[in-house]
Amino acid sequence: MRSAALPTLLTLTALLAACGGGGSGGTPPTPTPVPPAGSVCPQGISSGPTAQAAPLPFQPDFTAGTVTADWTAPHVPGEVLILGPAAANLSAQSVSALAGVTVQEVVPGLKLAATPAGRDDAAFAASLHAAGLRVQPNYLYRAQALPNDPGVNAGLPISGTRVTQTYLNRIKAPAAWDFLTACGKTPQGVITAVIDSGVDASHNDLTGRLLAPQTVTSGAATQDDARHGTGVTGIIGAATNNGVAVAGLTWGGTNMLSIRMLDAAGEGSTTQLVQALQRAMNAGAKVINLSLGFEGANPDTAVSSALTDAAKQAVVIAAAGNTPGVGLFFPASHPAVISVGAVGNTNGTLACYSAKPDASQTAVAGNFIVAPGGDCSGKPTELLPALMPASGYGLVAGTSFAAPQVSGVAALMRAANPGLTAAQTKALILQTVDRSAGLPLLDANAAVRAATR
Repeated sequence: MRSAALPTLLTLTALLAACGGGGSGGTPPTPTPVPPAGSVCPQGISSGPTAQAAPLPFQPDFTAGTVTADWTAPHVPGEVLILGPAAANLSAQSVSALAGVTVQEVVPGLKLAATPAGRDDAAFAASLHAAGLRVQPNYLYRAQALPNDPGVNAGLPISGTRVTQTYLNRIKAPAAWDFLTACGKTPQGVITAVIDSGVDASHNDLTGRLLAPQTVTSGAATQDDARHGTGVTGIIGAATNNGVAVAGLTWGGTNMLSIRMLDAAGEGSTTQLVQALQRAMNAGAKVINLSLGFEGANPDTAVSSALTDAAKQAVVIAAAGNTPGVGLFFPASHPAVISVGAVGNTNGTLACYSAKPDASQTAVAGNFIVAPGGDCSGKPTELLPALMPASGYGLVAGTSFAAPQVSGVAALMRAANPGLTAAQTKALILQTVDRSAGLPLLDANAAVRAATR
């Protein structure tokens, strides 16, 4: 569901003045190789590239849990998902119900059935359910910020305004970089999958950072028609300390994996998200960023099963959502996921658009963390500078851009200490938040230090 709370701010992008100069105002700070007092530089953790463990097999259990389908939620019309069992195990009644129906396998255990002409999706699903099949809609997921790019479309540059990446200091990223460098480590990342709207693979601030982009849509993997995925990718992995524009949380390495599942309108489906998670797992991703979701307490059973499986290998981070007062969006509400809300220009107050756990989500409230996402004032200096297609730069706001800050820190942690599991990394991020202003603010320095003890 598109957010109606901030129809202008949450879709704000403006071309930075002097695009070639970018939004950082120059070369990112170089870490000082002096260990702060009390730093821990453990022995036996290499500063160089580490061998990647073999990817875990993608084996979601689509037969587990209760399916509660919400056919009023946005979904792909004319399609019904069938969750397990294998075709060989279907009952005669189930086989009969599917007679004449076009069915294709999405991944093992998950099938897509075409609703027969003239029939309603919900009614068709009800008939399959009556025949003993587990069914649900093919839900639609949407990016949690869709820049409408007034700076490009209307030709409105922000002249005379110096925009800096203030969010890096607020989450203590420079201190984390200093600590890693003092320990003899490059602040690099691990394979990090950004499941989004694609990426401008030719962007000059992503040179040397991208693995071969992939797509599970009809759109090109190396294009970002929705103007969303490139910005998300850059917050995690823009080439850093290279004198060009903005700095990513992770400094280097060919380890950013863009998997396109959102179309030009910023929309994607259950089947595409499951397939994208499978691609991320197969590629050996250690961190997965999901700056997307849909509003509503009803989880997507198929995606839920896939997330549970993916979280065994990767730290999964999702944007909380851009509608306040409705609780966490899904998949941010999944118990295996770190949900990320946004603060505005102060660390103790949620941005006016940010979702947070509601009273019905107490079981996952402990997985909620915040990071700067851009303020509601709309002032250029209170928004986030981000990469845009065509090697451009723009200003953005939304939980979509708070989430990749957490993903970037998770990647730093797992690169610094390859022995950390996904569950351990998640726990350390949540345990080391800065609550001095009242909210659980991401603390990159504390998290990285904890990871290397």
